[in-house]
Amino acid sequence: MQIIYKYDIIPEVEQIIEVFNSSGIKRPTNDKERINKMFFYSNLVVTAWDGENLIGIARALTDYCYCCYLSDLAVKKEYQNKGIGKKLIELIREKIGEQSMLLLLSAPNAMEYYPKIGFEKAENAFIIKRTK
Repeated sequence: MQIIYKYDIIPEVEQIIEVFNSSGIKRPTNDKERINKMFFYSNLVVTAWDGENLIGIARALTDYCYCCYLSDLAVKKEYQNKGIGKKLIELIREKIGEQSMLLLLSAPNAMEYYPKIGFEKAENAFIIKRTK
């Protein structure tokens, strides 16, 4: 298995949905239009491929000089625990540079994962949750 990582390629929506559904991440995968918009309006996407098979994806919004919000990190279940998610984050960090902080909101079942790969838990965040 040789994993290839690519920048700024937006895969077909069906491929994205397949990764999301397999990974366990909760996204509105029954709404293709919304998934398309999520990626269309993002300005940094890194993907992981095993041949022609999309196996991982990271999606972010950034200004490339101060902050970056990592809004999606998903790896197909059968490819998890192989360092792919960590590598996707490393590639995001390479692109945004040392001046930018990287921020994310963790799913409850991933709260133990992020500290293992270098994230610090933030106690100073606030949120207005989506209504739909």
